[in-house]
Amino acid sequence: MVASALAPVALGFFGLGTGYFIIGGTNLFEFPEKGETTRQTLGSWGIWMPGFLQFVTGILLWGGLTWFDAFRDDHLLYMAALAFTAYGVHWFVLGWKMYKGFDPRPDAWMAIAFLLLSILGTVNFYLGGVLPVAVLFFGLTLVYLSEIWARFTGSETGEKSVALFQVLTGIWLMYLTYAVTLDIGLGWALPK
Repeated sequence: MVASALAPVALGFFGLGTGYFIIGGTNLFEFPEKGETTRQTLGSWGIWMPGFLQFVTGILLWGGLTWFDAFRDDHLLYMAALAFTAYGVHWFVLGWKMYKGFDPRPDAWMAIAFLLLSILGTVNFYLGGVLPVAVLFFGLTLVYLSEIWARFTGSETGEKSVALFQVLTGIWLMYLTYAVTLDIGLGWALPK
């Protein structure tokens, strides 16, 4: 079996970035105004873009790491597979919860686990010498720190900080989408 350099990470980056723009942007800029149909639209986007695209990316990475040995030379993809799969399932739940209008307060407890996963990703990619992806996980760390604050306190400032870090991390995710795609497609060497 020949190893592949074509890990499908751009798909997961794009999915999460799109979700962060839609959900974070709506909450940060309060447009469109909150209501039942807006909530349902946000929930639908949450399930399909960050949820489905990250989950598919994670499953493809797991398959390439375990069944097909396609990514055997890049051990950092183990962390990527863990993160994409876990964050994908997490977004299925968040999207469904938004769609149905469920209570967001229990998300404070979820955010603790995802904060720890984000810190693990930051450490893995930083020590592995992949600084741009470590920056992504640092952004995720800020999202979940804010999420813990917002959910435990009900603070409007906490809600705005979640949205701000989602939008900023979404911008970085789009950069990573471009960096990976241009590198693979055109042979560019953007940092990633």
